[in-house]
This record gives sequence, C-alpha cells and structure tokens, in this order.
Amino acid sequence: MMAPARVLVVDDSPTMRGLITAVLRSDPEVSVVGQAGDALEAREAIKQLNPDVVTLDIEMPNMNGLDFLERIMRLRPMPVIMVSSLTHRGAEATLAALEIGAFDCVGKPVPGDTRPFVDLAEKVKAAARSMRERSAGRPGTAMSAAPVAPVSAAANYRVGRKIVAIGSSTGGVEALITVLQNFPENCPPTVITQHMPPTFTRSFAERLNRLCRPVVQEATDGARLEVGKIYLAPGGERHLQVTNSAAPCCRLVERDPVNGHRPSVDVLFDSVAELAGRNAVGVILTGMGRDGAAGLLKMRHAGARTLGQNEKTCVVYGMPRVAYELGAVEQQLPLGAIGEEILKITAARKEGSE
Repeated sequence: MMAPARVLVVDDSPTMRGLITAVLRSDPEVSVVGQAGDALEAREAIKQLNPDVVTLDIEMPNMNGLDFLERIMRLRPMPVIMVSSLTHRGAEATLAALEIGAFDCVGKPVPGDTRPFVDLAEKVKAAARSMRERSAGRPGTAMSAAPVAPVSAAANYRVGRKIVAIGSSTGGVEALITVLQNFPENCPPTVITQHMPPTFTRSFAERLNRLCRPVVQEATDGARLEVGKIYLAPGGERHLQVTNSAAPCCRLVERDPVNGHRPSVDVLFDSVAELAGRNAVGVILTGMGRDGAAGLLKMRHAGARTLGQNEKTCVVYGMPRVAYELGAVEQQLPLGAIGEEILKITAARKEGSE
C-alpha cells in the first residue's frame, strides 16, 4: 500500500488553512504535515518537512504565490496545487501559475458552497504519485511539457471538412498551448473541453487567443463552427456539445456532471461522434481519471481518427491511459507531435476537400 501523500498547506488566512487541512485529513490517504502563513514560513517548512505536495495560495504577504512558485520550480521542483479565488484576477494568476509549472488548481469556496474543495484530495494524491514516479525514473511524470519544434505541416495548409474535438484535464493548460500554437490561422473548427473551475475558462480562452493564430473563444450556445475558430467549453454549469449537421454549432446543455465533471469530455466526444462520424478527429490529452475515454471510443467506432498523448509527455497519464486500454486511441503520440498530426489528418486533399 502506498504511503499517504504528505502535504504542506500554505495560505495567509488561518480560516482557509484550517478548512483545507480539515478537507484533506478526511481522506486517509492524505497526511497534512504542516501549515504556513506566507512564503517565508513555507520555505522553511519545505526544508524541514520535505512534503510530497504543496497547496499554495495565489495572494499572500511578503511574496505572492506566483513569485514563490517560480522559486520552487527553479530551486526545488515539486508538485504544487494552486488555490485561487474564482475571480478574473484570480483566474489570470492561476493560468500563469499553471504555465510556470503548477500541477493543478482549485477554486476557493464561495458563499453557499456545501462541498468546498471537493476534488482537492484526489488532486493531491495524483500529484504525490507523479512526484514518486518521477523520483523512481518512471515515464509519464513530466512536471511540464517539453518545448515543441515549429510544425512543418502548417506551411501551405489547406483546411478540409473535418471537425477537431480535444479533451484534457490536469496538465491541460500547457498541453493545449503546445498543440494550438502550431495551428494555422485557417485551422479546422475545433471544440475543446478542459476541466477547469468556473470563471477560469474565459481567461484561458483569452490567453489562448493572444498566443495562437486562430481565433479562440469561450463557446456560447448556438455559436456556429467556423474555419479558423477554436471553441473552449465554459467551466462549471453546462456541458458543451456540437449539433446540427447542416450547419454545425455549439450547444451548451444543462445536465448533471458526467464522470464527476461538468463540462465533460465524454459529452463532447459523444456529440461529435454522432454529428460528424468519419469527418472528425478526436484527441485526448493529459488528465486525471477516465473522462473522455468512452466518448473517444465512440468516435473511433463512428469512423473518426483518434489520437492520444503518450505516457512520457503527460503530467498525469490517466485519461489517455484509459482511452488507450479501451482501444479508443488509434495513434499514441508525444505532445509535441500531436498538432502536426492533426493538421496532416485534416488537410484538404489535392483534388479539393475531404
């Protein structure tokens, strides 16, 4: 049996430290070994306690969470889970943290939240596993994705008729940036479900739009799928589907969580399988759990091409592993090769289109 994940809780609020500690201690596979109120205390605690994982508040006195995270990643790389307010400012800072190398993020509870930090313990355990696997020299434990070389397939790219659907979770921020930065301005219509707290997805879409050549936007109900546009499922309250074979468009549907998630990758992939069949490409990237695996299998059975991120380049080889073991993944690739393969598959044939 694996030893409990050893966690250091860092937050300037004693109330928040107490809440996080109580939530984590309710899981027998997690051990809170210490608390710290600011970065200076946290630095000493890390030296003395050698935790497997740190939960880190974004906004703290003496040194903010981002600056402290940069020092951790530079001097003593380890899994860090950011704890952030569900505000635009908090979302922007958290996205920056994820790009620096934070393992994952959770939102602070809001008034009326009856289950605060509901998935924090699972994320802590996944982070601890990644740390231990990396220490053992096993694959699939990259703290961040390797830089990707320029993609030759983008040169003289002519778009065909396929729709691209991508699903990701833990580690997905950096993975999606890596894939989408290689897309040309006239990329195929692309729909994405990334597990992310409410309000964070708008900031992430804005961030991607600044970094990428196509237009990236948070999906809205009824938005028509167009060449050169990428649609990111909004976090929190609804699932993203694609509908209307005559003029494919986004549909945001109110349903219970699927696989514990809303939006769910499975819900998106199911709808793409039904709408587009062989005129689609499904891609499953790094993430905890199994969301998207069954939907990707449905896409493959419908004739779609399906790609999965390989173990070595995943932050968490969970979702891609389950999809691969189900037979849903036609081709497993390192992260840096996925963008190029998508473009090869979706490019129009010389005679006109697919």
